[in-house]
Amino acid sequence: MQTVSSKKRGWSLQDVIFLAIIAIFFGVIYEVWGFAYNVVAATPLKPFANDATLGVWLMAGPLAGLLLKKVGATTLGEVLAAVVEMLLFSQWGASTIISGLVQGVGSELGFAFTGYKNWSKFGLALSVITSTIVTFGWDLFQSGYAAFDLGLLVALFIVRFISIGLFAGVLVYWITALVSQSGLLKQK
Repeated sequence: MQTVSSKKRGWSLQDVIFLAIIAIFFGVIYEVWGFAYNVVAATPLKPFANDATLGVWLMAGPLAGLLLKKVGATTLGEVLAAVVEMLLFSQWGASTIISGLVQGVGSELGFAFTGYKNWSKFGLALSVITSTIVTFGWDLFQSGYAAFDLGLLVALFIVRFISIGLFAGVLVYWITALVSQSGLLKQK
């Protein structure tokens, strides 16, 4: 189990630069991913477009958290990626930042529930669960999901959980393993 040590609580210049790289990289991916959302939304699967594609929009936060192992890195990584996406003329405009904050807080909660003492598969799994619940709760009000019948809500929740699990869970875990193997973040 990896923990946040007292020596590593502060942010180094390397941490800030790496967080900025994650935010820029994923901000560009998020903007391009909007086209995938539009393709799904233009089909009879439109009710599932948001939930099926959401997992990609939640990758920056958990990746920043797992790689930097800093309190707040998950939320900050997600919000900064949303800012980059917005600056690239996101179709959702400034609301992208609000979504980034909701998604970042949802992801951060998983690591917070471990007291920031577990940055492994368990912490990431909790992050997937909490981000699914928080973002779904947000969409109940913000996207009008509260008007849907129970069967559709259950289906949307399951699709969202699978999407977030695959992208912000499994894929983030694999990326983290590859970055760790590369030695890119070796501490002196």
